[in-house]
Amino acid sequence: MKLRGVLGGFDGISCGQVALQRAGIAYEQYYASEIDTHAIKVTQNRFPDTIQLGSIADWKEWDLDNIDLIIGGSPCQGFSMAGKRLNFEDPRSRLFFTFVEIIKQYKPKYFLLENVVMKQEIQDAISEELGVQPIQINSGLVSAQSRDRLYWTNIPVSEKPADKNLCLNNILETEIPADKVRGGNLVDFYTEKLGKFSVRGLCHIGTADVNGSDSLKRVYHPAGKSPTLTTNGGGNREAKISTSESTWRKLTPLEYERLQTLPDNYTVGISNTQRYKTLGNGWTVDVIAHIFSYMGDGK
Repeated sequence: MKLRGVLGGFDGISCGQVALQRAGIAYEQYYASEIDTHAIKVTQNRFPDTIQLGSIADWKEWDLDNIDLIIGGSPCQGFSMAGKRLNFEDPRSRLFFTFVEIIKQYKPKYFLLENVVMKQEIQDAISEELGVQPIQINSGLVSAQSRDRLYWTNIPVSEKPADKNLCLNNILETEIPADKVRGGNLVDFYTEKLGKFSVRGLCHIGTADVNGSDSLKRVYHPAGKSPTLTTNGGGNREAKISTSESTWRKLTPLEYERLQTLPDNYTVGISNTQRYKTLGNGWTVDVIAHIFSYMGDGK
């Protein structure tokens, strides 16, 4: 199957293009709407033929032809159950309606919208606008990351991906010493500065509240799953791993790439802080590739 034009809204580091390639879906032209300069740099490094369109707010100035597929993950902060629950009153969430307007304008054969799991009434409102019910898929089926997301699409997906039974042990840089990772060995920091801690996964140690702000004190067991990667790179916010009883460290940018099922070193070329951020804002490629595989005669 070959698509003519593909439009990636809120395109980030263009995980959608990686997913199209992985699903064996060819395309003539890819247009990306993105404003983060670091994400754009990654995209252009990997896909130099990408046509960057700038802010999605300026979509009425675009003049595109033959758009067969429109994809995007509109900002989720206003929808998130963990956020302020501002819902459609949040300016970031209103960008969803811009996405809908673009679909109505270009009438693509296929579309895909990704977002977080949210309150049922908001989910229903989105479903009504798009005319389809979402598919709920946790990235943990295809990766070592627990990342539960909703996917609204008119691609006729009939099944969720098969469970690959992956855990953190499958994606770790096993030879890298903790002192080569930003922050170094965190055991002393956790025990002396934070006072209490919790190892998540197969074992729980200490008394850290597994809800609320104590989430930053969690250290994840290599035989378990990573938490959902976020855009909060830097400081003490990256996910952390217990590689032994005496060695706790942050996950590396390469491990973040593997958790998103991206090729190794996909985001090389920007700072580590920005790599963490853009990867946390990206898609789990193998989930998207699974969805794309149902387009046309792909299945």
